[in-house]
Amino acid sequence: MIYTNNLEEFKTWLKENLSEERYIHTLAVADTSKELAKMFNLDEDKAYLAGLLHDCAKGFSNDKLLNIINSHLKIDECEMINPKTYHAPVGAYVAKEVFHIDDEEILSSIRWHTIGKLEMSDFEKIIFIADKIEPKTRPQSMIDSIRPKLFLDNGLDRALLECYKITINSLTDRNLKICISTIEIYNELLSKLY
Repeated sequence: MIYTNNLEEFKTWLKENLSEERYIHTLAVADTSKELAKMFNLDEDKAYLAGLLHDCAKGFSNDKLLNIINSHLKIDECEMINPKTYHAPVGAYVAKEVFHIDDEEILSSIRWHTIGKLEMSDFEKIIFIADKIEPKTRPQSMIDSIRPKLFLDNGLDRALLECYKITINSLTDRNLKICISTIEIYNELLSKLY
Protein backbone atom coordinates (compact mmCIF):
# COMPACT_ATOMS: atom_id res chain seq x y z
CA MET A 1 0.00 0.00 0.00
CA ILE A 2 1.20 3.49 -0.80
CA TYR A 3 0.61 5.50 2.34
CA THR A 4 1.04 8.97 0.85
CA ASN A 5 -1.58 8.86 -1.94
CA ASN A 6 -4.57 10.57 -0.31
CA LEU A 7 -2.94 12.68 2.39
CA GLU A 8 -4.29 16.04 1.17
CA GLU A 9 -7.82 14.64 0.90
CA PHE A 10 -7.51 13.19 4.41
CA LYS A 11 -6.19 16.49 5.77
CA THR A 12 -9.13 18.37 4.23
CA TRP A 13 -11.60 15.99 5.90
CA LEU A 14 -9.80 16.29 9.24
CA LYS A 15 -9.70 20.09 9.04
CA GLU A 16 -13.47 20.10 8.45
CA ASN A 17 -14.23 17.62 11.25
CA LEU A 18 -11.83 18.62 14.05
CA SER A 19 -11.36 21.76 16.09
CA GLU A 20 -8.43 23.94 15.05
CA GLU A 21 -6.42 22.89 18.13
CA ARG A 22 -7.17 19.19 17.51
CA TYR A 23 -6.13 19.56 13.87
CA ILE A 24 -2.83 21.16 14.92
CA HIS A 25 -2.35 18.30 17.41
CA THR A 26 -3.11 15.75 14.69
CA LEU A 27 -0.51 17.16 12.30
CA ALA A 28 2.05 17.26 15.13
CA VAL A 29 1.33 13.62 16.06
CA ALA A 30 1.78 12.65 12.40
CA ASP A 31 5.17 14.40 12.29
CA THR A 32 6.25 12.95 15.64
CA SER A 33 5.13 9.46 14.60
CA LYS A 34 7.24 9.72 11.46
CA GLU A 35 10.22 10.93 13.52
CA LEU A 36 9.87 8.01 15.95
CA ALA A 37 9.44 5.54 13.09
CA LYS A 38 12.74 6.72 11.64
CA MET A 39 14.40 6.45 15.05
CA PHE A 40 13.19 2.86 15.50
CA ASN A 41 13.54 1.68 11.88
CA LEU A 42 9.82 1.42 11.12
CA ASP A 43 7.88 2.56 8.04
CA GLU A 44 7.88 6.37 8.23
CA ASP A 45 5.07 6.99 5.74
CA LYS A 46 2.86 4.41 7.41
CA ALA A 47 3.56 5.98 10.82
CA TYR A 48 2.74 9.44 9.47
CA LEU A 49 -0.61 8.20 8.17
CA ALA A 50 -1.46 6.45 11.45
CA GLY A 51 -0.55 9.58 13.39
CA LEU A 52 -2.58 11.73 11.01
CA LEU A 53 -5.71 9.60 11.44
CA HIS A 54 -5.34 8.67 15.12
CA ASP A 55 -7.90 11.27 16.30
CA CYS A 56 -10.16 11.26 13.23
CA ALA A 57 -13.26 10.60 15.40
CA LYS A 58 -12.31 13.03 18.18
CA GLY A 59 -14.67 15.71 16.86
CA PHE A 60 -17.72 13.43 17.02
CA SER A 61 -20.32 14.00 19.72
CA ASN A 62 -20.62 11.41 22.49
CA ASP A 63 -24.01 10.42 21.05
CA LYS A 64 -22.46 9.76 17.64
CA LEU A 65 -19.54 7.85 19.19
CA LEU A 66 -21.91 5.68 21.25
CA ASN A 67 -24.15 5.10 18.26
CA ILE A 68 -21.21 3.79 16.21
CA ILE A 69 -19.92 1.71 19.13
CA ASN A 70 -23.33 0.14 19.77
CA SER A 71 -24.05 -0.45 16.07
CA HIS A 72 -20.69 -1.61 14.74
CA LEU A 73 -18.09 -2.35 17.42
CA LYS A 74 -17.40 -4.75 20.23
CA ILE A 75 -15.93 -2.76 23.11
CA ASP A 76 -14.77 -4.14 26.44
CA GLU A 77 -16.76 -2.87 29.42
CA CYS A 78 -13.57 -1.50 30.95
CA GLU A 79 -13.03 0.70 27.90
CA MET A 80 -16.40 2.35 28.48
CA ILE A 81 -15.24 3.85 31.81
CA ASN A 82 -14.03 7.09 30.25
CA PRO A 83 -15.97 8.76 27.40
CA LYS A 84 -12.77 10.61 26.41
CA THR A 85 -11.40 7.34 25.03
CA TYR A 86 -14.41 6.36 22.89
CA HIS A 87 -12.90 8.09 19.86
CA ALA A 88 -10.08 5.54 19.60
CA PRO A 89 -12.09 2.44 18.61
CA VAL A 90 -14.45 4.61 16.58
CA GLY A 91 -11.42 6.21 14.91
CA ALA A 92 -10.20 2.82 13.73
CA TYR A 93 -13.69 2.14 12.36
CA VAL A 94 -13.75 5.53 10.56
CA ALA A 95 -10.24 4.97 9.18
CA LYS A 96 -11.44 1.70 7.66
CA GLU A 97 -14.91 2.76 6.50
CA VAL A 98 -14.35 6.40 5.48
CA PHE A 99 -10.66 6.49 4.53
CA HIS A 100 -10.54 2.87 3.28
CA ILE A 101 -7.47 1.98 5.31
CA ASP A 102 -7.03 -1.79 5.38
CA ASP A 103 -3.61 -2.03 7.00
CA GLU A 104 -4.23 -3.82 10.31
CA GLU A 105 -1.23 -2.24 12.01
CA ILE A 106 -2.47 1.27 11.24
CA LEU A 107 -6.00 0.38 12.36
CA SER A 108 -4.73 -1.25 15.54
CA SER A 109 -2.50 1.71 16.40
CA ILE A 110 -5.48 4.05 16.06
CA ARG A 111 -7.68 1.64 18.01
CA TRP A 112 -5.30 1.42 20.97
CA HIS A 113 -3.71 4.90 21.08
CA THR A 114 -5.60 5.94 24.23
CA ILE A 115 -5.72 2.95 26.56
CA GLY A 116 -3.16 0.69 24.91
CA LYS A 117 -3.12 -3.07 25.17
CA LEU A 118 -0.92 -5.89 26.36
CA GLU A 119 1.92 -6.87 24.01
CA MET A 120 1.74 -3.75 21.86
CA SER A 121 3.85 -3.82 18.70
CA ASP A 122 6.63 -1.27 18.29
CA PHE A 123 4.47 0.46 15.69
CA GLU A 124 1.55 0.74 18.12
CA LYS A 125 3.92 2.06 20.78
CA ILE A 126 5.26 4.88 18.61
CA ILE A 127 1.75 6.14 17.78
CA PHE A 128 0.77 5.92 21.47
CA ILE A 129 3.91 7.80 22.55
CA ALA A 130 3.76 10.36 19.72
CA ASP A 131 0.28 11.32 20.91
CA LYS A 132 1.76 12.20 24.31
CA ILE A 133 4.94 14.01 23.22
CA GLU A 134 4.06 16.02 20.13
CA PRO A 135 5.44 19.54 20.67
CA LYS A 136 2.54 21.72 19.50
CA THR A 137 -0.17 21.12 22.13
CA ARG A 138 1.25 18.85 24.83
CA PRO A 139 2.68 20.26 28.08
CA GLN A 140 6.45 20.65 27.99
CA SER A 141 6.72 18.96 31.38
CA MET A 142 5.14 15.79 29.95
CA ILE A 143 7.39 15.86 26.90
CA ASP A 144 10.46 16.36 29.11
CA SER A 145 9.44 13.42 31.27
CA ILE A 146 8.83 10.97 28.41
CA ARG A 147 11.09 11.93 25.48
CA PRO A 148 14.52 11.30 27.12
CA LYS A 149 13.48 7.70 27.86
CA LEU A 150 13.40 7.01 24.12
CA PHE A 151 17.19 7.31 23.95
CA LEU A 152 17.88 4.69 26.64
CA ASP A 153 18.17 0.93 26.18
CA ASN A 154 14.65 -0.44 25.64
CA GLY A 155 13.66 3.16 24.92
CA LEU A 156 10.19 2.47 23.56
CA ASP A 157 9.21 0.43 26.59
CA ARG A 158 10.76 2.95 28.99
CA ALA A 159 8.92 5.84 27.33
CA LEU A 160 5.70 3.84 27.30
CA LEU A 161 6.08 3.04 31.00
CA GLU A 162 6.53 6.75 31.71
CA CYS A 163 3.32 7.47 29.77
CA TYR A 164 1.46 4.99 31.95
CA LYS A 165 2.95 6.42 35.15
CA ILE A 166 1.73 9.88 34.15
CA THR A 167 -1.71 8.56 33.20
CA ILE A 168 -2.17 6.57 36.40
CA ASN A 169 -1.03 9.52 38.54
CA SER A 170 -3.37 11.87 36.69
CA LEU A 171 -6.36 9.54 37.10
CA THR A 172 -5.72 8.93 40.80
CA ASP A 173 -5.14 12.64 41.46
CA ARG A 174 -8.59 13.34 39.99
CA ASN A 175 -10.28 10.38 41.72
CA LEU A 176 -11.17 8.79 38.37
CA LYS A 177 -11.58 5.09 37.67
CA ILE A 178 -8.70 3.24 36.03
CA CYS A 179 -9.32 0.58 33.40
CA ILE A 180 -7.87 -2.72 34.64
CA SER A 181 -5.96 -3.13 31.38
CA THR A 182 -4.04 0.07 32.20
CA ILE A 183 -2.73 -1.59 35.37
CA GLU A 184 -2.00 -4.83 33.49
CA ILE A 185 0.01 -2.98 30.84
CA TYR A 186 1.89 -1.04 33.50
CA ASN A 187 2.75 -4.31 35.27
CA GLU A 188 3.75 -5.94 31.98
CA LEU A 189 6.17 -3.10 31.26
CA LEU A 190 7.63 -3.25 34.77
CA SER A 191 8.20 -7.00 34.41
CA LYS A 192 9.87 -6.51 31.05
CA LEU A 193 12.17 -3.72 32.21
CA TYR A 194 13.04 -4.58 35.83
